[in-house]
Amino acid sequence: MILPIVAYGDPVLRKKCREIPEDYPKLKELIDNMWETMYNAYGVGLAAPQVGVPIRLFMIDPSPFAEDEELEAQEREQLNNLKKVFINPRILDEEGDEWAFNEGCLSIPEIREDVFRKPVITIEYQDEDFKSHRDTYSGLAARVIQHEYDHIEGILFTDKLSSLKKRLLKGKLANISKGKIKIDYKMRFPDMKKGR
Repeated sequence: MILPIVAYGDPVLRKKCREIPEDYPKLKELIDNMWETMYNAYGVGLAAPQVGVPIRLFMIDPSPFAEDEELEAQEREQLNNLKKVFINPRILDEEGDEWAFNEGCLSIPEIREDVFRKPVITIEYQDEDFKSHRDTYSGLAARVIQHEYDHIEGILFTDKLSSLKKRLLKGKLANISKGKIKIDYKMRFPDMKKGR
């Protein structure tokens, strides 16, 4: 089932999410729905708070980036084979010199900006069967993971922009939170009248 994606301005996007126990109700159903939602919106990643659920869960499938022929064959292969669910993740280390990449977000449509992130990360997480893993990722794979990880920490990519950029985007962000945008996927906007 395709779920509505929560728009910028909803408080759930600012929550530090809670860990998931193995007996979390209907987790498999939520994961299936999130995959369907992400693909319907042409996303490469989706975090649970983006569908209104403040738990430490996100998924990625960065395979669309593998079509970039400027990437080395090894990175393209990694991106093509990285469809993965991350449960209760914890980034242990971020290394290297920060590099810029133009990021966007399903919760913040129509805005794309360069964000600086470190190129290599080491992360601990559990998979859908609650088996523990510790992996190191680099390049675009690391970036997609960092972006989604930020969501479960209550951080948005716009938080990483300069104060000047933030001021320039203020009106656009306000319009997103009010639903004054054209999008081709289902979204849920904050109820501004109730002051949520």
